[in-house]
Amino acid sequence: MSDIAVGTSKPVSKPKPRWTTDVIYCNLSYLMMVLPGATWLIFFAYLPMPGIIMAFKDYRLQKPPEDYWIQNRFIYSLIESPWVGWDNFQYLILPTNLNNTILFVRNTVFYNLMFMVVGLVFSIALAVIIYELTNRFLAKLYHSIFFLPFFISWVVVAYVVYALANQTGIINTILSSWSMEPIEIYKEKTYWPYIFLFANLWKYTGNGSILYLAIITGIDRQLYEAAAIDGANKWQQFWNITFPQLIPTIVLLQILAVGRIFASDFDLFYALPAGSVMLRDVSTTIDVYVFNMLRSTVPLGYPAAVSLVQSVIGFVLILVTNYVVRKTRPDLALF
Repeated sequence: MSDIAVGTSKPVSKPKPRWTTDVIYCNLSYLMMVLPGATWLIFFAYLPMPGIIMAFKDYRLQKPPEDYWIQNRFIYSLIESPWVGWDNFQYLILPTNLNNTILFVRNTVFYNLMFMVVGLVFSIALAVIIYELTNRFLAKLYHSIFFLPFFISWVVVAYVVYALANQTGIINTILSSWSMEPIEIYKEKTYWPYIFLFANLWKYTGNGSILYLAIITGIDRQLYEAAAIDGANKWQQFWNITFPQLIPTIVLLQILAVGRIFASDFDLFYALPAGSVMLRDVSTTIDVYVFNMLRSTVPLGYPAAVSLVQSVIGFVLILVTNYVVRKTRPDLALF
C-alpha cells in the first residue's frame, strides 16, 4: 500500500511506538530480568564516574567547613582539590617507574592472552565432551562438578595452595619422605605462570562452557547423523558442523575479552602468591599495582590516573577490534 493519503501529497506519518502501560505490562517479565543488572551498573559503574576527575587533581582528603553546602569529606575534597592536569599521568613514565610500568603491563597482557587462548580451547572442549555423553545424568553431574569452582573464593583457594605448597606443606612432606629435595614454591618464579594458568582454568572453564554447551545443544541432530552416514568421524563433525555454529559466539566473547586485556583478576594475582616479595615480577599486574599504590603514601591521583588509562585503553581496544571484525565479517560484529 502507498503511504500517500488520498487528495494530499504528503506522506502519512506513522505514529512512533510509545511505552504505554500495556506495553510495559507485556514486557514486565523481561524488565524484571534486566533490573538487577541495570541496578548494579547504575550504582557501581555510573554513579562513581564523577570520581574520574581525581586523576586530574592533587587530591587531598580535607574536612569541609561547617558552613559548606556539602559535609561529605570525600566529595568536598574532590571539589576543592587543585587541578594538576596531566601531571598524575606522568608518574607512569618517570624514569624511576618506567621499568615497573612496562613489567606490570607485560604481565597483565601476557596472562590475559594466555587465559583467552587456552581458556577458549578448554571451554569448548568441555562443552563438546559433556554434549557427547549419552548418560544425561552423568553429563549434568560432571558439568556441575566443573562449574562449582566458580563459586569458591580465591582466598579459600590461596589457603589450599599454601597448605599444599609451603615449606612444611603436604607436597614437601611427601617429597621429604621419598628423600627428595623440597620445592620452594613461594621463592621460585618459574612455577607461577603455570600455577596461575591452572587456577584460572580450574575456576572458569566450567562457567565458560555453559554458553557453548547451550549452542551445541541447539544444533540440529540430523546434521550429525547425515555426516556420520557420509563417513565423517567425530573430529570432522566438530570442525564442519559444531565449530561454524560456535564462531559468532566465540567472536563476540573475544571482542569483549580484548577490552579486558589490560585488566586482571585481582583476587587471583593478589591472594595466591600470599604476599611473597620473591614473586613480585611474575605476580604483579596493573590491578595489583594500583592496589599497592592505594596502600602506600603516594597521592591518590596516581592510582586514579592508572585506572583511567586502563579503562580508556580497554574501551579503545573494543572499538578497534569490533571495527576490524565489521570490516571482515559484518555479521559477526558486536555493533
